Amino acid sequence: MKAHQTIRALALASATWGGFVALPAVAQDSAPVVDDEGAIIVTARRREETLVSVPIAVSAFSGAALERSGAIDISDLANVTPNTTLEASRGTNSTLTAFIRGVGQQDPVSGFEQGVGIYLDDVYLNRPQGALLDIYDVERIEVLRGPQGTLYGRNTIGGAVKYVTKMLPQDFALKIKGTYGSYDQADGIISMSAPVGDLIRVGGAIARLSRGGFGKNLTTGEDNYNKDIWAGRATFEMGGYGQPVLMRITGDYSKDNSNARGGHRLIPGQLSGAPVLDDVFDTRGGLSDPKQYVKSYGLSMNITAELSDAVTLRSISAWRKDDSASPIDFDALPAVDVDVPAFYFNEQLSQEFQLL
Repeated sequence: MKAHQTIRALALASATWGGFVALPAVAQDSAPVVDDEGAIIVTARRREETLVSVPIAVSAFSGAALERSGAIDISDLANVTPNTTLEASRGTNSTLTAFIRGVGQQDPVSGFEQGVGIYLDDVYLNRPQGALLDIYDVERIEVLRGPQGTLYGRNTIGGAVKYVTKMLPQDFALKIKGTYGSYDQADGIISMSAPVGDLIRVGGAIARLSRGGFGKNLTTGEDNYNKDIWAGRATFEMGGYGQPVLMRITGDYSKDNSNARGGHRLIPGQLSGAPVLDDVFDTRGGLSDPKQYVKSYGLSMNITAELSDAVTLRSISAWRKDDSASPIDFDALPAVDVDVPAFYFNEQLSQEFQLL
């Protein structure tokens, strides 16, 4: 199945600050974009305005603040963003179920547009598969709550989430980060960038994210709720840093080989009499074919040209693709009855022009 989606005009809040901010809000321990009077400036309506004057509920999280809080993927934002639910859909770590103010899409079926728009470097992700983005090499993440249809299109009736990766620095940079936690969580991230002349910069990041299961599948013996993800990103930049034109070409790839997440039954089996398990993270689901995976990748080119002090032209070009397979055992029992081997194949090609 292919889904070709023309991206609608995009204008998300561009404030960057270290603390968590919401409307009404005060920056906590940060250096936000401010005017001469110290007011926080955002561009949620495509023009610079103070945060308190924008009639939109905005929450923004800088990469530094997310790192301090220990956030692993964008689902962690739901813990600190009002009226927002971001969580893994049934069976996977990488397919997103998003709700803002009660509006969203519970079933990650390929033929539907979710009610919350997810953007990766201004590119609209038109399907939930692969949209639960891991947090690494990120500049900021912004959440707009409430309908955004006027500026963002019909696919944002609940709101919008914008994931913004870091611009490459002008000097050579190398960062290595490793963490280890409970349930054998082991994450490693390597990022590097280097200038090539005065105008060109190249860089990339590789992430390995893993964790043991919170529970067990008592039928297959596999870990339940484990994590096994490889991800990477490469970036080419030219211009910017005072130049009138900035071009960014970015490629990203992620592969989720985690086991399928098995469900927890709330009642005993009607025919088998199987009792309710004591641990909510344990399951008895017997479906193991196909082997679970979610693979997503894409290319994007973002060109920004300042035509004058008042006018900016932007071009956002993107191609994305994702493939996934998931064994969905709806009754969470070994019996072969309500078992669904699900396959999803999505592809999108988009081109957007903005005159700001």
